[in-house]
Amino acid sequence: MPNTSFSTLPLLPALLETVQSLGFEQMTSIQEQSLPLILQGRDLIAQAKTGSGKTAAFGLGLLQTLNPSRLSPQALVICPTRELADQVANELRRLARQIPNVRMLTLCGGVPSRPQTESLRRGAHVVVGTPGRIQDHLERGNLDLSNLKTLVLDEADRMVDMGFHDDIVAIASHCPPKRQTLLFSATYPENIRKLSARFLRNPAEVKVETQHDASRIEQIFYEVHPDRRLDAVVTLLEHFRPASTLVFCNTKIRGQELIEHLRSEGIRAQALNGDLEQRDRDEILIQFANQSCAVLVATDVASRGLDIQNLEAVINVDVTKDTEVHVHRVGRSGRGDQKGLALNLVSRDEMRWANLIEQYQGSPLTWGNLKTLRRKSERALTAPMVTLCIQGGKKDKLRPGDLLGALTGDGGLTFEQVGKIHITDSSAYVALDRRIAKHAFERISNSSIKGRRFRMRFLEEF
Repeated sequence: MPNTSFSTLPLLPALLETVQSLGFEQMTSIQEQSLPLILQGRDLIAQAKTGSGKTAAFGLGLLQTLNPSRLSPQALVICPTRELADQVANELRRLARQIPNVRMLTLCGGVPSRPQTESLRRGAHVVVGTPGRIQDHLERGNLDLSNLKTLVLDEADRMVDMGFHDDIVAIASHCPPKRQTLLFSATYPENIRKLSARFLRNPAEVKVETQHDASRIEQIFYEVHPDRRLDAVVTLLEHFRPASTLVFCNTKIRGQELIEHLRSEGIRAQALNGDLEQRDRDEILIQFANQSCAVLVATDVASRGLDIQNLEAVINVDVTKDTEVHVHRVGRSGRGDQKGLALNLVSRDEMRWANLIEQYQGSPLTWGNLKTLRRKSERALTAPMVTLCIQGGKKDKLRPGDLLGALTGDGGLTFEQVGKIHITDSSAYVALDRRIAKHAFERISNSSIKGRRFRMRFLEEF
């Protein structure tokens, strides 16, 4: 285990103070291996998964070289999805809070570009965004990278898999040749090796062990007949009854078949696929994060860039042929101090892929028997919360306290009956206890919030 203190690094006093105030006592493995190299100014290829502490690693590095008196983009972080970009930007803001006047800007698709253009005119030190929207602003002449010091490619393998290779090449062409480039990737396939050879100068390479902690994640494999695969997912859900489950399918078609089957069995599930509009995708993720949706079905491509906290279980409906992808799937549960559960369905013609997983993890697979599993409760597997969408957000000066006050005041709810609150520019999402949600809606929909009435709806019928 790493046991090196951040104080051993030549970080700015403001950054050391921030690290201490955030409670970061010891460096994680990726931080311990990569930060000294980053602070030396080396280009870097780092193989590390989400949740390893990589954002703080490249974040501290790029903030170390920042000149706050020069209001132009000095660091650019490219992420595969809007969700990851938002998470990275929030983490960088936390790390920079002791450095005065640092401006950060997020450039992502799925939202209007005009406010982003206006923000770019006012200037920013650090830009975080997705490839398509960054390239769009470059083509329009809104974004000037001539003073860039640090370029970060976060989850590079996912960006390439999602078809962003050409965008990344185009963005890099706008960056100064003399810069530091940091490439972070959960896996390191040949296409990433070629990409890194194109952009990085004599890079150092760091690899953090990708295996999950077997002591925290219980992993069970079940042999299944191909025609009974969808029924087997229902059996697993009804037996283990996890509060939140991310279900992986190898194809979008399989995912849609599973969604229809689960709903026919009375299990409310949501599908995450690449065809969704950004707002629909955002709302599904909000519901899953706030316990309004117990089961989320996704492909690897659709799930990329997600960092879902407190995920109780992962179900692999199909075995992936890539062992590192399997480890990445399984490692989404059991984060931090949480216990995790990974349930895997394997048909006979997939046994060779299961054997590869066994060889990769270096220990025998644990096999269970589907026939021994029983439904634990007659109650339908339903999420405990339901999401109320209020047609007002940050632009209307709504804050979490305003919503909580209205719900516990005119709405008549207790503090415990209100779950997570998520506010965007134009909407607010509040998780309510499913048992009292309709009654609360009748009361609050006829009352005012900050002296105004807002339209409201539930994101699902129930």
